[in-house]
Amino acid sequence: MYEKALVFATTAHAAVGQQRKYTGEPYIVHPIAVAEIVKSVPHTPEMIAAALLHDVVEDTLVTIEEIEAQFGAKVAELVGWLTDVSKPEDGNRAKRKAMDRDHIAKAPPEAKTIKLADLIDNTASIKARDPDFWRVYRREKAALLNVLQEGDKSLLERAALQLEDNDEPGARNSAG
Repeated sequence: MYEKALVFATTAHAAVGQQRKYTGEPYIVHPIAVAEIVKSVPHTPEMIAAALLHDVVEDTLVTIEEIEAQFGAKVAELVGWLTDVSKPEDGNRAKRKAMDRDHIAKAPPEAKTIKLADLIDNTASIKARDPDFWRVYRREKAALLNVLQEGDKSLLERAALQLEDNDEPGARNSAG
């Protein structure tokens, strides 16, 4: 299932020319990183497939029905929970993020574990490359962690540690 999901996600993201925002790398590097983080904690093959596929419905032309047809109901369910429900016309960023947070709050623990892995990988990228956006993202992430308590505890702790003040961009000296 891993290989099939990897090929599917790679193809879907490449078909729309999606790249990582700060590096220009092929987008698939992010879902692979999320899957690797999920692999580091108790998981199922469906969770790994969903980690690889977590952004395809949101960011590409793939539908949740296609995910279900290719990977089964459980993977499709997880991807559905991980897909933002808000649309640009739903209001400002704060309102859209609240809608998406309310959606993931109702998700099963497996989806919350994948979302934690997603946050961990995104945080590392944002903190390192976009200090201005980090200030906004940090507040959003802190609110999101409140609804992800049923996810894997070690990933929850790891995600929370990324919010620490001593880990602010520029807080370390050049040696450190």
